Amino acid sequence: MFKRDWDRRTCAKRGHITYRPTEPELATRLHAATALGDAWRCLRCGDFALGAPHGSGPAENAPLVPRGKALRDLFILRFLAVERVLRGVLILVIAWAVWKFSNSQDAVHRVFDENLSVFKPVTDHFHWDLEHSPIVDTIRKTFDYKKSTLLIVAGGLVAYALIEIVEAVGLWLNKRWAEYLTVVATAAFLPLEVFELTEHVSAVKICTLLLNIAAVLWIMLSKRLFGLRGGVVAFEAERHSASLLEVEQAAGTVPRATHRGAHAGA
Repeated sequence: MFKRDWDRRTCAKRGHITYRPTEPELATRLHAATALGDAWRCLRCGDFALGAPHGSGPAENAPLVPRGKALRDLFILRFLAVERVLRGVLILVIAWAVWKFSNSQDAVHRVFDENLSVFKPVTDHFHWDLEHSPIVDTIRKTFDYKKSTLLIVAGGLVAYALIEIVEAVGLWLNKRWAEYLTVVATAAFLPLEVFELTEHVSAVKICTLLLNIAAVLWIMLSKRLFGLRGGVVAFEAERHSASLLEVEQAAGTVPRATHRGAHAGA
């Protein structure tokens, strides 16, 4: 079965990341002399890239480049980040609409009642009681809300949207605090989403609920939040154990495997 190589796929798009450590033995393991010039091993995909390294210094100062499972997880986090920012923008639009409605509530009420009669011949033909339909009743109830109540609703929506956007930025940058924020904020709204399903079932609501449950469980387990699976200590150890530089450093005197060839750098 075909398995996606996230490391090479990312390097193909963004280019290789190379580093020359000051430790002589480690530098020798990451360096190769070719007929076309010096090549350095990419810290992400492990292939050799022609040209000068992108950085140099002690091995402990080398960038911790996501690779393997960590890189795949980063793609998933960024997918969630995009979903969060789109949701945040949508909620901001809704908040703006509620605010506009609060400033022209009476005018909107008149326009609604005047235009409702236009649809009556059609609904009467299909024997549908438009005047007492759930949708019309819900809209009419909003006309009875006080302006102060609508402004509170708009403010709450803005706060919720900002939380979503902050989550998105943090997840995109792979920040651990954003993972905690996402789990707490998403889990807090799960009971509300379940309640909405009891009121009205729709494919969109079901998909949203399932996506949020999956996101909470995946982030908690894969990122070892709240002490799960060893907590932050085990998480950091897992990240460092996947670092190509640390793998080579730990290999010590083990002979370096013959590389597959040099590739052009980014």
